[in-house]
Amino acid sequence: MPAALERLVLLGNHVLWAEPAAVERLRGHAGRQMCIEWQIEPGPWPAPPAVGLRVTAAGLLELVEPCADAAPDLRLRIALAPPHRQALQWLAGTPPEVAVEGDAQFAADLAWLGQNLRWDVAHDLERVFGPAPAQAIARLGGALRALLPTAASR
Repeated sequence: MPAALERLVLLGNHVLWAEPAAVERLRGHAGRQMCIEWQIEPGPWPAPPAVGLRVTAAGLLELVEPCADAAPDLRLRIALAPPHRQALQWLAGTPPEVAVEGDAQFAADLAWLGQNLRWDVAHDLERVFGPAPAQAIARLGGALRALLPTAASR
């Protein structure tokens, strides 16, 4: 799990770094910490471990110990359905419920990131495969993404 979290943070930082406005928003919160906790309905699946993140001076994120002793600047509690239902909700484009506690401006800037930050997958694919294959893969991905909410609702 720690290796997967490190890679997710690297991916998140990659997406952040591609958007200067996002990095600038986070720079104003350098040193602040957030804790992401998961609330999952009782069942056979355990809740994922809490995740601690700190904003760096560069406006990126780094993993820290999750909410060990000190209270974080921001705490996010994300309600997760059982995996099979969560997958369907994700495919349908329904975000999970999130309870937020802590610094209001920090929370507002993170909400802005969630609403405005997008991963330019086609650009990254182009760097690996070249323009023509990247465009074909991006079109296929876009078509699948358009079909998934309809399929999930059925």
